[in-house]
Amino acid sequence: MRDNRFTADAFKARNYLATSGPTVLRFRSYPRSMRVFCVPARHGEQWVVSDVAGAPLRYSEPMGKLAASEIASYREQGWVKPEFRLSDARVSVMRDALDDLIRRNPGVRPEKLVSAHIEGDNGEGVRGSAAFLDLARDPEIVDLVSGVIGDDVILWGCHVFCKPAEHGYETPWHQDGHYWPMRPLANCSVWVALEASTKDNGCLRVMPGSHRPRALYDHLHEDREDLTLNQRMSPDTFDESLAVDIELEPGEMSLHDVYMIHGARANTSTRRRTGVALRYMPATSLFRRDLKPSDGKTGVAVNFANRPLWLLKGVDRTGWNDFTVGHRSSRA
Repeated sequence: MRDNRFTADAFKARNYLATSGPTVLRFRSYPRSMRVFCVPARHGEQWVVSDVAGAPLRYSEPMGKLAASEIASYREQGWVKPEFRLSDARVSVMRDALDDLIRRNPGVRPEKLVSAHIEGDNGEGVRGSAAFLDLARDPEIVDLVSGVIGDDVILWGCHVFCKPAEHGYETPWHQDGHYWPMRPLANCSVWVALEASTKDNGCLRVMPGSHRPRALYDHLHEDREDLTLNQRMSPDTFDESLAVDIELEPGEMSLHDVYMIHGARANTSTRRRTGVALRYMPATSLFRRDLKPSDGKTGVAVNFANRPLWLLKGVDRTGWNDFTVGHRSSRA
């Protein structure tokens, strides 16, 4: 069975290092007594985790993929919970990053930590952390996304939804496509649980199959202080009794389509609930920086005009997506 614990950092190293011979690397997320070796193999690199004595402990494959049945479920239902999950060690690292992110942003509701992957002042009211960019660029997660949007993948967003115990905000029923500027409208969101996400503490809820018409429905504005978003779909648009609760253990994740109707109840339990929503669009779509789909009425500050993009896989099929805007070099 594949051991996912070591794959992400090994793949990250592969982006920077030639592999003409074994290369020793160290990573903060693992004990100092472990080393990651990159060794050429018949079908590409093979990553070996060893102890200081050099005895191999585990081998890891470069990528994870959605099974054919998982892809079929995503196409039919608009969402899927893949078998793949983060290791306990990676979840622990990300929880530390989450706590640090919250400390960096004392004046921001923890449900509204938009663009959390942009280190420092992200220009959208949040001081982000590169740890979330590392998560979003995890090659196994990117490969899961490729299974449903194709081999040309752009990262354009990351939103941390941390609902405090007892008073975590509700996320009204909505469609992501109502708020976003890529055209044609296409996106896969990966919702990664850093803590247990259950019915009791406000897990993600979806309306299976609601993505199939490929249509956006009217959203009503609500001027309330206790909502993650200030826009809600009209209740006569769908039958809430058909909703599915996506309960996740720490490290588990779900993927959902841009047209999917979804939301989450308030957290009135005694347990905090945190999910990281990673946003990926196919490079056959153009990120339209001139569009303001909700014109500042969502209750979450966004700045699409200066939002950085990362081409994580493949090529930009449109030829028009700008991968320089919003990055540090262009903001200096």
